[in-house]
Amino acid sequence: MPHVRIVLVEPIYEGNIGFSARVMKNFGFTDLVLINPCKIGNEAYARASHADDVLTHATTCSFHDVITSSHILIGTTGEISKSVCHSMRMPYFVPGEIRTMIEDIEGTVSILFGRENWGLNNEEIRQCDIICTIPTSSKYPIINLSHAIGIICYELAGICRGEYPLATREEMDHLYHHINEYLDLIGHPSFKRIMTMTLIRRILGRSKLTIREASTLHGLLRRSEWHIDPNLEKFNRTNDRLI
Repeated sequence: MPHVRIVLVEPIYEGNIGFSARVMKNFGFTDLVLINPCKIGNEAYARASHADDVLTHATTCSFHDVITSSHILIGTTGEISKSVCHSMRMPYFVPGEIRTMIEDIEGTVSILFGRENWGLNNEEIRQCDIICTIPTSSKYPIINLSHAIGIICYELAGICRGEYPLATREEMDHLYHHINEYLDLIGHPSFKRIMTMTLIRRILGRSKLTIREASTLHGLLRRSEWHIDPNLEKFNRTNDRLI
């Protein structure tokens, strides 16, 4: 089954961290990760109530550490793109859809929640595989951090055992690097590069590639590269060990 981690990115208020730990334990989740949090003191533990163990064992690390130790990275946002032409926060999925996307995998799924005042920034969102949003009323769309965590934890509670392991973050990063090199080879315009790579990450991220599927894409890219230029020594790539 997927191992779900709740990641708070630079939380501002210790009370929200405590409430987050409490609602996580309500639905059976205990892995809380904090990135550059505010000071955690008595208020946080008071708000956590009987989930003080979740708070005590919370891990503090960097954004990079979260990325490298995750198989799937899910970014939550209240701001969504209005058109598929703006890929930063598109496509997006509601919590119930997220459940069906991750319930049959083996691997670590990290769900990122941004700062209380302005959420996740574009660079953080860009590195996520899947975008999740909670449909709220336009009259008052802003949800408290712990409430948002509660809604998503409720939807993900009780997921059954998974069926297959995903490609690791390192393996997916190798694939993204290979695709980026391939875009150089075919003369893909540099001004379109960031947008293109963001779209590719969205497509492959929600595809939940297995190790074998990722290595097969490497092979297809290499075969295509060889046909474009038979003199390319692509079979010396570090990525070839994945085949």
